[in-house]
Amino acid sequence: MRVLLTGSSGWLGRFLAPRLRAAAHVVVGLDVAPGADTDLVGSVADRALVQRAFAEHGVEAVIHTGALHKPDIARYPKQAFVDVNVTGTLNLLEAAVAARHDRFIFTSTTSLMISEAIRAGKTGGATRAAWLDETFGPLEPRNIYGVTKRAAEQLCALFHREHGLATVSLRTGRFFPEEDDTHRDLSGENIKANEFLGRRLTVEDAAEAHLVALEKAPSIGGETFILSAPPPFDPSEAEALLHDSPSVVARHFPTAVELYARRGWRLPGHIDRIYDPSRAERLMGFRCRTDFAAVLRALEADAPLPFAHDPSYVSPKENREIERC
Repeated sequence: MRVLLTGSSGWLGRFLAPRLRAAAHVVVGLDVAPGADTDLVGSVADRALVQRAFAEHGVEAVIHTGALHKPDIARYPKQAFVDVNVTGTLNLLEAAVAARHDRFIFTSTTSLMISEAIRAGKTGGATRAAWLDETFGPLEPRNIYGVTKRAAEQLCALFHREHGLATVSLRTGRFFPEEDDTHRDLSGENIKANEFLGRRLTVEDAAEAHLVALEKAPSIGGETFILSAPPPFDPSEAEALLHDSPSVVARHFPTAVELYARRGWRLPGHIDRIYDPSRAERLMGFRCRTDFAAVLRALEADAPLPFAHDPSYVSPKENREIERC
């Protein structure tokens, strides 16, 4: 299958492109920045470029990972988010329908599920950790990134209803390698390890999920799935997670405190949200391979951590802008 992969020069794209080729697909990469897997340099907001990609490359399916992300809020105006994340998605959907495609995979984000109230957690009056699955709502995204990704999800759902296009939206948890832009009191590796308790996955698992979605989309139809490492907790523990998560973690992982201490790490004092990816396992047959237990096994064996951490990582599109200066 000839697959148009948007965001082909980005962090997810560089892992996804080789996986697609290994599965005997032909990758047609589109990105605003050049890259090893990018055939067309430009924006999905450019309708003519999208149409040319379909016409000249015989595209048979779309995996749409290209977007402006949360860190871009500090760099780009809100209109740019609308142009890329909403209009760009619309351009691709219309081209897919015109080409009579039967599948369209959209990379969404769990970020759109987080309102200001959820983010505030117990300081905002919450009494338990938010247990987030695909039925959670109403959705009240707290920034332009979440608003535009939610709008793009709704466009996918609309095209499924109106045209029968199988659209699978994958709400991915965190998988980027750079430092977190909101935490300051823990090391980056410590934060990422903690996030495998309920809100992170590896980029390798994210890429694999897209491959599974591409294969199964026609039989799934129009669906939305949360992607995150499977949490070790139960909803009945939500109150304790918010107020004393180290005790809850220790019940599930008795060696965690000692293993963390060896690194000078700390378990999270409270956990305000848990993403539940069980629906993806039930309906799509996908489960992340790397979880918190895998992190502890690496610590115990003094082996490399099973996730990427790169404080110096800069998006290729920003490198492109720096080179132009």
